[in-house]
Amino acid sequence: MLIAGIIAIPYPGPGWLIVFGGLAILASEFDWARRVLHYARGKYDAWTDWLRRQALLVRVAVLAATGLIVLATLYLLNALYLVAGWVGLERWTWLQSPLFG
Repeated sequence: MLIAGIIAIPYPGPGWLIVFGGLAILASEFDWARRVLHYARGKYDAWTDWLRRQALLVRVAVLAATGLIVLATLYLLNALYLVAGWVGLERWTWLQSPLFG
């Protein structure tokens, strides 16, 4: 659960919720996980506080970088070409991932 959450962080959805949920489960049994959970919550809160204080341009740049990560992953996993095939654009072969060519 924890690893899936870490992978899901940059994507739309509950990435951080999954991470903190996985850490909370582990923290119920392990002291190291409790310390990591406390540390991670602090860093997450610091990041969101920092981001709120930034100018709109910085927030948009962070959003754009996140969007690029999502698009790159969808491209590499061949999801863009799959959806293109659903809507009749299978001739757009440039959407096909080099990993699944």
